[in-house]
Formats: sequence, structure tokens, C-alpha cells
Amino acid sequence: MARQRLGQHFLGDPSCQKRILETLPRGPDDVWLEIGAGHGEMTRLLAGEGRRVVAIETDARLAGNLRQAIVSHPGEWPGVEVVAGDVLQLDLAKLAGEQFRVYGNLPYYITSPILHHLFKFADRIASIHVVMQFEVAARIVARPGRRAYGYLSAACQFYTQPEIVLRIPPGAFRPPPRVTSALVRMTLPGERPSLDIHDERRFLEFVQTCFGHKRKTLRNNLLAVAPDERIREALAACALRADARAEQLSLAQFAALSAKLM
Repeated sequence: MARQRLGQHFLGDPSCQKRILETLPRGPDDVWLEIGAGHGEMTRLLAGEGRRVVAIETDARLAGNLRQAIVSHPGEWPGVEVVAGDVLQLDLAKLAGEQFRVYGNLPYYITSPILHHLFKFADRIASIHVVMQFEVAARIVARPGRRAYGYLSAACQFYTQPEIVLRIPPGAFRPPPRVTSALVRMTLPGERPSLDIHDERRFLEFVQTCFGHKRKTLRNNLLAVAPDERIREALAACALRADARAEQLSLAQFAALSAKLM
């Protein structure tokens, strides 16, 4: 039984599981950190060819069942370690090591917090492959100038190169969600190395402020951090119109503007 408060929708369709597996890197030495192992729907597949898998499951009941399955059939689960806990509270580098990949079937209501937690370990992560609500996936891959482009797009593209790989229908899950899902592949690094940002936390806070109120101009949003005259001068120095909006700016433009105002 799925627990609604945990946003559980288990990927029960074997053909969909196989399609997802075919999109994943499968080097024999890859280390995988799995978020939301559930009943082990993808865990066994990730562990193929003897790969090490750290399977995180916040539901203690499911984590216990998965451990029991490994004990009962150890040959089917080589290299799998089950961790019962909240991924947002875990030191992922300590669990998975120097370099790892991430797979997850993310609860829709905490997709963004999980991604931001993963980005704390960006120097250790080779790639992220996550199932999420299609609408959120569309926002993540949206480019400047598109209506869906916002802070989440900018943050994800700062750290990764995201792309939608598969659309997944509700019927692939137990119980089926009310929305279509998507598998998003996020290859690291994103634009981060080329922007030479010294304080990433402050930069992303600045970008978030720029997107603070969607209907307001960039200048109006930035009044929270600088006086109007200074904002006008910074916009002009970056060759940006006084009525520019955040959704029109690339990450490079955000970096240039933040250098003038931070």
C-alpha cells in the first residue's frame, strides 16, 4: 500500500522500467545512489553487472522489506546497501563516495528541495536521472525567453545540462498519479564552470530575487537589494533594457548583473 503523505507512486510497469534502464549509463564500475527505492522496482536493475547501489528509502517499512529481500536472495542484489532515512538529511558524499550517479523516482511535492540538496554535492555527481511531474520537468529544461523559464530552470541549468528523455503515463505507477510524469537526465556540469561565480549561494539567492514576482520587471524585483539608480546603471552597463524581465536573461547575463550589484 502506498502512503499518500509520502507521495508514493511505485513504478510498477516492467516495460517502463526496462525503457528507463536503457537510457541510463551502465558502466560496471558506476556507483548509483537511488532516491526512493520503494520495493526495489529499479534497484535490482541498477545493481546489474555487480554495480554498487546505495538505495535510500524514507519509509522504514519498505526499507526493512528491501533489506529482507536482499538477505533472502543475496545473489539477485549484489552490492546493494539500503539506507533508511530522509534524503534531505543525509550526507550523500559520505554514503556514495568520491564519484556517483543518481537515480530517483521523486515525490512530486519535494522535487525542488531534493534537487537543491543534490546540487550541494555537484562536484561528486556525474549525472542525475530522475522521474518527476512532467510540468516540473518542462520548467527545468525551459530556456530564456520561454514562459516556463524561471528560478528552477536557472538553478538546474547552472549545475547541469537537463533534458527530458521519456514521458511516462500515469498507468505505469501504482497507484497512478493524476498527472503525466517524465524522466529527466541531468548531466554535470552545467554552465557553472564557465561563469566563475565565487559565492554560489549568494548568486542563486540573487537570481531567486530577480524572479521574485513574475509580473514585475527585473528592476522592480531588484529594489529589494539595491537602490533604483544603482539598478538602472547596472542594467545599462549590462546592455539590458530598463523594463527587462528575469525570464529574458541567460545565466551569463545574471552573472554579469550580479557582479554589478552584489
